[in-house]
Amino acid sequence: MVSGEKIGPYTIVDKLGEGGMGQVWRATDTTLGRQVAIKILPDAFAADPDRLARFEREAKTLASLNHPHIAAIYASTTCHSTGGS
Repeated sequence: MVSGEKIGPYTIVDKLGEGGMGQVWRATDTTLGRQVAIKILPDAFAADPDRLARFEREAKTLASLNHPHIAAIYASTTCHSTGGS
């Protein structure tokens, strides 16, 4: 992943961090003109049904919450790797 790379309507800006479930990147939603954070799972995690289910549960749980100190979930999308890092 590099600055300027596109994932659907999002343009990658820079890496925000990395943790146990993957990497988080700052991106621009080019459709709505806003800054977003995108969490990307490593390919090995995305291929593991248990880890993928955990990620999907996390997204659904966060999407059900509404609080100024909790990130809002706008979308949960599956994209397939095209290779690279």
